[in-house]
Amino acid sequence: MPPSVEQEIRKDLRYNVTVNMLDGAFFGFAFGFSSLTAFIPLFVSRMTSSAIFFGLIPAMHSFGWQLPQLLTAGWISRLRRYKPVVMLLTIQERVPFLGLALVAWFLPGLGKQTALILTFLMMAWQGIGGGFTANPWTSMIAKIIPSEYRGTFLGAQSAAANALMSVGAILSGILLEKVSDRYDFSLLFLLTAFFMAVSYVTLSLAREPVDHAKQVPEKRQPFWRGTRSILRRDANFRWFLVTRLVSQLAMMGSAFYIIYCVQKFSMNDMTAGILTASLTISLIFANPLMGFLGDRWSHRHILIVGALAAALSGLIAWYAPALWWFYPVMVLTGLAGAAVWTIGMAITVEFGSEAQRPIYIGLANTLVAPATILAPILGGWLADVAGYQATFIVSAIAALVTAAVLFRRVRDPRQALPIKNNPVR
Repeated sequence: MPPSVEQEIRKDLRYNVTVNMLDGAFFGFAFGFSSLTAFIPLFVSRMTSSAIFFGLIPAMHSFGWQLPQLLTAGWISRLRRYKPVVMLLTIQERVPFLGLALVAWFLPGLGKQTALILTFLMMAWQGIGGGFTANPWTSMIAKIIPSEYRGTFLGAQSAAANALMSVGAILSGILLEKVSDRYDFSLLFLLTAFFMAVSYVTLSLAREPVDHAKQVPEKRQPFWRGTRSILRRDANFRWFLVTRLVSQLAMMGSAFYIIYCVQKFSMNDMTAGILTASLTISLIFANPLMGFLGDRWSHRHILIVGALAAALSGLIAWYAPALWWFYPVMVLTGLAGAAVWTIGMAITVEFGSEAQRPIYIGLANTLVAPATILAPILGGWLADVAGYQATFIVSAIAALVTAAVLFRRVRDPRQALPIKNNPVR
């Protein structure tokens, strides 16, 4: 990166940290009203009782978020400025909540089956919209936030998002208790859409310089040439991909905790909001702490801690004889989620060179997408056939496998020997 771009990034660092923190905070507040692990499943439970559908909710979001990233990597890697593309594509992950508000409003007239189909269409749209946004957004953040601050920033941004998400979750629980069933979820989804719009405005304020010195090949080659080359020669990254795949099984149990508590312990809507808030509060503390330690210690070590936390959460959920046991389950799930999401993102952008970064980001997400969608389906099937506890124990075993592979096979890319910096195009 030429000194002029570097100087401009350093000059605007505090400003960019501020506006992107606000973006994350309002984005999180919006999702507090439409939690993928609490309130969307509760809405879907009004249309079906199948555990497979409950597991599909976060799976479709993650699958949609991951799948398109490699497909757009070649195009994104040629951009000298990412922000215009981010602002165009992120609209697609925000508008679908207006669609969900309409589905909720017209649910009595639509009928349960039609409403269920429309709900999942909206969720698919929202997830895929996020997927097309993810690669340019991640590339933009990696560009405007220097490497020595990335883990800390991503952790702090996630903490801000989860702080307001917890507030949104508590408010949602209150609204579900106070507002008539005829209007409650319509209101929640409208609030989500409104704060998504506020988040969009703050994101638009980010400053990203144009990188005129970036080497962009004149002729665009098929994207698979670069991906095949990376996978062939970077063994460390291949093992990292293995952990990304297995970690989807490790986290699948968390999609069923709320529904399990409702069915097993007759948990009410207010308690569901408080339990969800306990998860997000743990994320508030876990994200910045793990990001800070990852920057100064090792992102790989933090991933191992997160995998062990996921294993322990699954084991406690499997054993839990009373509802209160799920408070430590949610805290441990928060630790695991912070590791998988925040630290996973921070370590991914450290593989390869600046020009290769979008390719690595795409590989680390798109290749994991099949496991992301299949894991909750498997979890839902296990829950239907053998009970939710079977899902929880399988998740715990997968988490232990993830920790073992990270410990034995994966090296922190900052400490690993550099691979040859061959062009990806």
